[in-house]
Amino acid sequence: MARCDVCGNDYDKAFEIVQADGTRGTYDSFECAIHAVAPACEHCGCRIIGHGAEHDGRFFCCAHCAAHAGVEGIEDRV
Repeated sequence: MARCDVCGNDYDKAFEIVQADGTRGTYDSFECAIHAVAPACEHCGCRIIGHGAEHDGRFFCCAHCAAHAGVEGIEDRV
């Protein structure tokens, strides 16, 4: 069995994620994988599991948060 890098659970259905930079992680659930791998919104801190928004190397979960952080010109789909 493999041990989850986030919660430490030893689970027979754990899986591995290999990121673009070659970093590897073992997780027992998507919840743990998201916690470890997904970027956090610079404004509200939530994990970005959708497309999100990026500006100048800064990540946001939505245009609303980007605007609150002073970014102009990002719009959510309407």
